[in-house]
Amino acid sequence: MESPVPHEPPIYRRIADRLREAIAAGEFRDGDRLPGENALMAEYGVARATARQALAVLINEGVAVARRGSGVYVRQFRPIRRHGSRRLSREQWGAGRAIWDSDTTGRPYVVDDMTITREAAAQDAARVLGCEEVWVRRRRYSVDGRPVQLAASYFPAELVAGTAITTQDTGPGGVYARLRDLGHAPAHFTEEVRARMPTPEEARKLGLPAGTPVILVCRSAFSRAGRAVELNMMIMDAASYVLQYDFDA
Repeated sequence: MESPVPHEPPIYRRIADRLREAIAAGEFRDGDRLPGENALMAEYGVARATARQALAVLINEGVAVARRGSGVYVRQFRPIRRHGSRRLSREQWGAGRAIWDSDTTGRPYVVDDMTITREAAAQDAARVLGCEEVWVRRRRYSVDGRPVQLAASYFPAELVAGTAITTQDTGPGGVYARLRDLGHAPAHFTEEVRARMPTPEEARKLGLPAGTPVILVCRSAFSRAGRAVELNMMIMDAASYVLQYDFDA
């Protein structure tokens, strides 16, 4: 009995596979323009709709990004491996190292678009922190020159007023080391993770191509006495992250 003939994927999938292989082989690098619809039509003898489908496959996978009126470009980015417990360990910030040093392992990163304000606590911050006013640190993080995360950290206003937490440079170890200096070192963290599509403003700030979701991480930090000392709300480019959590059975 003859073996059944394997089902061959549609032509647009085969074109996408060939382009993906070319990217993996280094024929196209991050930021390079991929062949356009006209070039694919001529090379593979296909209709425009088929060429458009092939490029759409790579765009939907996050391998490429479309720029209106310009073309489709390679979007290669080595994901950030965010280790949930290791990055928040006392050994990290207690030794004066930034949490982000654990995430990026030597890759260049910057904090930009930072604002620090004192304001009335919104509903979530008031519920978690149990206060009416908060200091808020809002910032954007970029790795290898690419925006990857928006973050807003909320602190009880009366706890951190007049400290380095309300300034741009919080010093070695960051805000957790400064909370320790105040006698409220974080001893326990809780994180909630979910995903959704970005708002137009989030997509603009993170430079997200159409169809790219974001990961929302909401973290609360508690002192040994059980007091909530920080609420951190993070919005991450889902294509730029791997979230890793290790735990014993």
